[in-house]
Amino acid sequence: MVENVIWPAAFDAECSRSDGRRVPRDLAITDPTVDEIAKAVQQVGYDAVIERDKTYPREYEQRGRVVVKNADDATKTDLLGAVAAYMQALRE
Repeated sequence: MVENVIWPAAFDAECSRSDGRRVPRDLAITDPTVDEIAKAVQQVGYDAVIERDKTYPREYEQRGRVVVKNADDATKTDLLGAVAAYMQALRE
């Protein structure tokens, strides 16, 4: 069973690549929340568990993280790209 951890910084348009952004800037959004990420992960077709009491090591504020379960059939880069596309659709 593969568990992928997704931090909000991976989709944050305010972050640079060295600060933790993992998607291209045109797919990134401003101030993503773990609730948006979890909803997008579920739309892609995976189970999401929100852990609100976690802090990304490169940040000071506690924004939480999303653990994606049973994502055996996709790489993390593919998963992040699909989630980013759904998050942009949710914001529109």
